[in-house]
Amino acid sequence: MPDPRASAEASGTRRATPDGGPASGGRVAWVGLAAGAPAADRVIDVDGRAVVPSFVDSHTHLAFAGDRASEFTARMAGAPYDGGGIASTVAATRGSSAEALRARLAAFVAEARAQGTGTIEIKSGYGLTVVDEVRLLQLAREVTSETTFLGAHVVPTEYAGRADDYVDLVTGSMLAECAPHARWIDVFCEPGSPHAFDGDQARAVLVAGRRAGLGLRVHAGQLGPGPGVRLGVELGAAAVDHCTHLTDADLDALAGSDTVATLLPGVEFSTRSPYPDARALLDAGVRVALATDCNPGTSFTSSMPLCIALAVREMHMTPAEALWAATAGGALALRRDDVGHLGVGAHADLTVLEAPSHEHLAYRPGVPLARTMALVT
Repeated sequence: MPDPRASAEASGTRRATPDGGPASGGRVAWVGLAAGAPAADRVIDVDGRAVVPSFVDSHTHLAFAGDRASEFTARMAGAPYDGGGIASTVAATRGSSAEALRARLAAFVAEARAQGTGTIEIKSGYGLTVVDEVRLLQLAREVTSETTFLGAHVVPTEYAGRADDYVDLVTGSMLAECAPHARWIDVFCEPGSPHAFDGDQARAVLVAGRRAGLGLRVHAGQLGPGPGVRLGVELGAAAVDHCTHLTDADLDALAGSDTVATLLPGVEFSTRSPYPDARALLDAGVRVALATDCNPGTSFTSSMPLCIALAVREMHMTPAEALWAATAGGALALRRDDVGHLGVGAHADLTVLEAPSHEHLAYRPGVPLARTMALVT
């Protein structure tokens, strides 16, 4: 894995604006000590504050309507999570107007960016009809280039007991209509859930998506061990996400691949599930990303700083490893080399911390330390 310190922070107090100095044309043109900085048309003194790459949130579900606070309250009282609550969000989303969905989506994106997120991925998956999935992807495309078709989120209620028939729809007319609006395809592979998809069904979805020219992502290992992680690695998925329950074979497969393991600690916080073993992944050389999984059911947070703090406190990552996973790791999960770092040529997409060091992101949890200076999607 690349050195996590490489994207940790910029030192010094000088930061040039994009007019011919260290940041030029919206790209980083020079990095180094302030004393050696080239001339710039304008210099911003950040007064000792740390400057880090803006966070790359590579897994969100921001296009939805409705609320599931009662489900959260029930889980805090001991109710288990099995994916069944997604149906209530599907019903609310189908019944919402495009205008209402657009306004709510814009509010969520603004909320994330106010906390230091620059690049954000958004999935569909709360429509589960051809028309509704297309609508969600079109709305997502208005705010980000990183859109993911997740028609295979769960089996909708009208297809109860007919999962294979629904997979035929997802891989047929739904994919044909949605592919022009998506960069990625995803599937919730959880054979132990009555609502999600088994290994064969997940394979059919991913292979069809790849034929349609989409990159691959997989929800895997959230509720228990299963074939999703190894399936993602076998098919060359950019990322397998959740990875809460991994077998030794899963770990070996990830360690020998370019597939990123995206960890979503907000989910474990919200479901009281065990946290993923980030230390085992890192020690095996697996490339790890952190993301919010912002959604109304299992992780209703848009805060990447919170996820960093949870990763350090609960998953035994160092502050530098957690920051790397939330920036460069997220970029790798999206197969991007132009965001998530402050190297020459990267987008000048910066987050300033009201703190002298990136360590404060975990050291001062819940405090609004991060703000973006420039944004890309």
